[in-house]
Amino acid sequence: MSSYIGGWILEEFLLCIFISLIIGYGYAVKRSNQTYRKWPLYRVVCWILGVICIAISVIGPIAQASHENFIWHMAGHLLLGMLGPIFLAVAAPMTLLLRILPVQAARRVTRVLRSRILRFYTNPLVATIINIGGLWILYTSPIYEMMLHSTIIHVLIHLHVFFVGYLFTISLIYIDPVPHQVSFLNRTIVFVIALAGHGILSKYIYATPPNGVDPLQAKIGGMLMYYGGDAIDLIIIIILFYQWYTSTRPRTTAVSIT
Repeated sequence: MSSYIGGWILEEFLLCIFISLIIGYGYAVKRSNQTYRKWPLYRVVCWILGVICIAISVIGPIAQASHENFIWHMAGHLLLGMLGPIFLAVAAPMTLLLRILPVQAARRVTRVLRSRILRFYTNPLVATIINIGGLWILYTSPIYEMMLHSTIIHVLIHLHVFFVGYLFTISLIYIDPVPHQVSFLNRTIVFVIALAGHGILSKYIYATPPNGVDPLQAKIGGMLMYYGGDAIDLIIIIILFYQWYTSTRPRTTAVSIT
């Protein structure tokens, strides 16, 4: 069996999942609007864009090309592990879910969100170590080459890249409920560390191609990782500092003159 993640049966299965995610989110929005204030349209758009980013990174032409060409692989990495998770995080799926769940079910979900294990993994430093550290292991060990020859490893790596990318995003920008809140200063410091780790790795790939990767493709892929990653990280920077600004700006109160 080919190790390409876009094998026909798997592609059909994943396509059904992605369509279901969009339909399910739309249904949840409809339910929410019947009880609460209208759900923002931009969140719906972000959800659709996020699902599309994930979808085109694992099925279709880009996924097919990424299995043979490191440049397309890196493009898929940016979509799957960085841009897609940002769109999904801004869509606030957990907030929407809590809106439509019955009270008892919502309380159970809230207890899970406040659990110690989620407190640990949503800590920005922990999420950064798992995210950036995982990429270093992938591209500086035989795992990348193994992924090209094993469907199971290929799927597991893609799942890991997405979930740790999403975990990293929600640990930095608080849109959905989080188990604990870390100060903006601490999150910014951790984010700078993550930027450095990602940037250094891209330069390492440029100079030292992963096993089985053509040197020219490694150079272009490393440049794409460096500049493309910075462009996507700029979105997080804008959101993070906008949240910081709105949380600290003085609130004006109306003064009545009698």
